[in-house]
Amino acid sequence: MRDLRQRVAYLQGLMEGLQLEEDKEGKILKEIVSILDDMAEAIHDLYEEYEELEEYLEDIDEDLYDLEDEVYSTGEDEDEEEDEDLEDEEEDLEDEEEYEEEGDYIEVECPKCHEIVCFDADILDDEDVVEVTCPNCNTVVFVNEEGESSLVPPSQEKTNQEIEKDTEDI
Repeated sequence: MRDLRQRVAYLQGLMEGLQLEEDKEGKILKEIVSILDDMAEAIHDLYEEYEELEEYLEDIDEDLYDLEDEVYSTGEDEDEEEDEDLEDEEEDLEDEEEYEEEGDYIEVECPKCHEIVCFDADILDDEDVVEVTCPNCNTVVFVNEEGESSLVPPSQEKTNQEIEKDTEDI
């Protein structure tokens, strides 16, 4: 690469040393050397960009190798990971059991989409009016009215949108 740029620089030096007159041949030779200089510079820039891309590609290749090694690894590391996963699952089950023992909850089936809706049993004791809606279809599945709790029968079910329409009229 440097050889090409050096050769163009040599030609430019020769042109200046010859002190060509401003005739047609002199103008043509100066323009040819100028074009060669531009081309040598463009080739040099391309070569530098090529080297940067090559380094970047090597980095990606190393990252891919590490990822493949991590994903497709076999041996003792994999056995240790499986043991850790089993321990994590056991801890999760213990946490769930503790939660079930600590707080009671009520399960109600949504009359519209038949999704099981769970809510805290403390809502039954709440003195305020509380409505429990299905997170799937927004149908009211449980109403705690003035300390009395009742399941909403399918014929009287209202969605949040219908309740909002009713309250807008007021």
